[in-house]
Amino acid sequence: MKRLWTPAWIARHVAMVVLVVGFLGLGWWQVTRAAEGNSLSFGYAIEWPVFAGFVVFVWWREVRHALRGTPDAAATPAPPAAAGPEPPATTPAVRRPVRVGRAPSAPVDGADDGDLAEYNRYLSWLNANPGARPGDYPG
Repeated sequence: MKRLWTPAWIARHVAMVVLVVGFLGLGWWQVTRAAEGNSLSFGYAIEWPVFAGFVVFVWWREVRHALRGTPDAAATPAPPAAAGPEPPATTPAVRRPVRVGRAPSAPVDGADDGDLAEYNRYLSWLNANPGARPGDYPG
């Protein structure tokens, strides 16, 4: 439970309480406006408590997620991984994309279409000039 009393978590708790109270207050305000004859406010009177419920839902998920992990689990070294094709468990699941340069492919069976060749020159010019607009093409 000490993990939930750090300055960051205290700020999250305060933000959750402020948002829930604010959303419920706005919902009550919409109820009073709807009672005065503003029919559009009936929809908003339902919407604001839903927003408050969503804030509580996200806060509760984050609390459960924080309590599930143990602080000692990150400090203990992982057992040595067996030599194999799969990466160790500490490798993140999402990695940065890798940019690969591609060479243009040769036409199949020597088929040389003039329009296709012109279009390929146009595409290679656009690739070489990334900030240019298609209208700037000199050809």
